[in-house]
Amino acid sequence: MTTTAEKSGEFAFGNRTVHRIGYGSMQLAGPHVMGPPRDRAAAVAVLRRAVELGVDHIDTSDYYGPQVVNEIIREALHPYPDELTIVTKVGARRTPEGGWPEALSADDLRAAVHENLEHLGLDVLPVVNLRLPGFAAPVERSLAEPFQALAAMQQEGLIQHLGVSNVTAQQLAEARSIAPVACVQNHFNLVHRDDYPLVDALARDGVPYVPFFPLGGFTPIQSAALETVARRLDSTPMQVALAWLLARSPNLLLIPGTSSEAHLEENLAAAARVLGPVELEELDRIGGTGTLDPGEL
Repeated sequence: MTTTAEKSGEFAFGNRTVHRIGYGSMQLAGPHVMGPPRDRAAAVAVLRRAVELGVDHIDTSDYYGPQVVNEIIREALHPYPDELTIVTKVGARRTPEGGWPEALSADDLRAAVHENLEHLGLDVLPVVNLRLPGFAAPVERSLAEPFQALAAMQQEGLIQHLGVSNVTAQQLAEARSIAPVACVQNHFNLVHRDDYPLVDALARDGVPYVPFFPLGGFTPIQSAALETVARRLDSTPMQVALAWLLARSPNLLLIPGTSSEAHLEENLAAAARVLGPVELEELDRIGGTGTLDPGEL
């Protein structure tokens, strides 16, 4: 039987293939991505339902909570299915006030890798993204030192594949000069399209591009044109926004997040939404550059 996630198609990710719609776990933490969720049992149920529906790519970080989300993932899914790829991020930490200061020293990164291993219950992390600072856009600075630190841990066998997040094309090139890059996770969606050239370049290289905030961030995308297309297709605006991303390039892997099983199923159903030339043209006209909401991923 074909699962919901399988309808989205597949793309190579590291040494395996994943369905193009995965799951982003950030919303499983409490308000402002701090502390426990209001309903831990519901969070566990969402994760189990996601895997039941065929999701095989879960995005997380130990600084969600902090630690809270990874511990929920472990409770819900450990021992993990062989086909499940867990992708985590390092490069930031949380303050008691909810801040997101960078944590990019070699000692910071080693501690973060070991914390992710411990809280997820893994011996090896399948994919680790180096998350660089920046709000509205990446900050152009060298990533050589932190990426070299992660590459060393990869050589030690603590990490299988390395990725980068919130980077410029120049930073990606610098990372690739140090070690192979398995994925790029940047800000990209229907209204925030600065990375068009990078998406296309990575597609030519067969490298996944994973948009964070694919639905607009903490405030969903607002557009009259999007609403019009959604009504015409008897869909939700968010389903259409996800379908537009799937249609945009075959190397886009989506990680929409939710704490609701109903919204999870709606997100996965976006794979069945077929956008014709008229709809694509209307949506393409939205364009522009969105504004990243305060806070880091």
